[in-house]
Amino acid sequence: MVQYKWVALSNTTLGTLMASLDANIVLIALPTIGRELPGTSLLGLLWILIGYQLVTATILVNFGRLADMFGRVRLYTLGFAVFTAGSALCSLSQTGDQLIGFRMVQAIGAAFLFSNSAAILTDAFPAGERGRALGINQVSLVAGSVMGLLVGGVLTAVAGWRSIFWINIPIGIFATLWAHYELREQHALLQREKIDLIGNATFAAGLAALLLGVTAYALDVLPVAVTLLLIVGGGALLLLFVRIEQIVPHPMLDLELFRIRAFAAGNAAILLNALARGAFTLVLVFYLQGPTMHLSPFDAGVFLVPSSAALAAFGPLSGALYDRYSARILATLGLLASAAGFLMLTTLGATTTFDSLLLPLTLVGAGMGLFAAPNRAAIMNSVPRDRRGVASGTSITLTNAGATVSLGLAFLIMTAATPLGTLEAIFAGGHGGASVPVGHFLDSVHIVFFLAAGLVLAALVPSLLREGAPRLASPFVHRPALRRQPTLGVSPCDAEE
Repeated sequence: MVQYKWVALSNTTLGTLMASLDANIVLIALPTIGRELPGTSLLGLLWILIGYQLVTATILVNFGRLADMFGRVRLYTLGFAVFTAGSALCSLSQTGDQLIGFRMVQAIGAAFLFSNSAAILTDAFPAGERGRALGINQVSLVAGSVMGLLVGGVLTAVAGWRSIFWINIPIGIFATLWAHYELREQHALLQREKIDLIGNATFAAGLAALLLGVTAYALDVLPVAVTLLLIVGGGALLLLFVRIEQIVPHPMLDLELFRIRAFAAGNAAILLNALARGAFTLVLVFYLQGPTMHLSPFDAGVFLVPSSAALAAFGPLSGALYDRYSARILATLGLLASAAGFLMLTTLGATTTFDSLLLPLTLVGAGMGLFAAPNRAAIMNSVPRDRRGVASGTSITLTNAGATVSLGLAFLIMTAATPLGTLEAIFAGGHGGASVPVGHFLDSVHIVFFLAAGLVLAALVPSLLREGAPRLASPFVHRPALRRQPTLGVSPCDAEE
């Protein structure tokens, strides 16, 4: 009989793979969607991507809290069902606005999956084996987003854009039933806690306003005064959100957890890394299908295989190594590898070959794999068992928020350096004709990758400071501190295990 921990690993890995794959599977299909779905503007196409990540970013932590209150397996299973239903609705969309809305239904299901998978795994595996388990799960999270390019390209070419959603339906039904009958709860429920509706609404409104302002400014679809108001207002709401979290009794983002040094440092590194890599795939797809390379969607996806292959190889390896060695060493090596890869990408010329991209993309993918699993395992091991749902949701929220903001910033940089008409043509699968200012387009690509390298290098600071000194008290928290944690970021329950 298969041990329960392997059942939990198999099911949660399938869940995170499906949810993360769908974050990018539409990217390759966007030109086709734009041509075939009535009333779909360039802004609408962009928000088919951003809307999905925005919803997961804004509700993940509360879904983690709900799971701590009502059962991680129960809500994880509900997530599979909602995700499957959302996929079916997406395939039936008749307008661009409908597709954006149904993608957000999908995202609600994905949020349940993301916020509970790491907590379920952490409950199922003993402390000495969690690194390897979370490594495999983390590979599915990041590799799924890259694999989506290949899968989306093949399905769109063979069966049309609606097929990228059809594929989720039979898999989702099977996985929902599997989770319902085979997974089991392994933690005590915290039913006296409440949902932070005010904090959640403030965070969602602030992030949405900020992203809408950035993308609207980049595409020049709103008056400048309105876009500036959205950006400033969004930033103000996010600051207000931090203040709300200081005073509400059951905050959405448990700032008290940030008193734990390993938790605070690991999440700071996650946010900076997500800001760096969030637009990585989008920018390369623009470049590979752009005015100089002219690759088809499928060929562009093939060029990106080295990144996903390296990630798939190094993710489980780093997770296994974490069970023996320090997260500080492994995560830092991963960040250095990714930074080197991004810096190499800043030298891209008008054209390139698969062989020329092999080393930089391998470094970026290997770096992501080395960083993700040890960093996540260190975070999850640093918190008490009854806070793992919230801890998992916090980490994934920062990942998705960083990746979502990264998309907006990258698009802003590219529109600042390249005429909007050119980008519209590239985004729609063309190359803008003979008058495309290739130099400006390449400059924008280089700037994005320079910024990515800088953000990854900045993530080295919290990564290196995660261990070896007393915990840092959070400057935002005024409530009593958590009970003292044992050394090396292991929670009391883990010490008992």
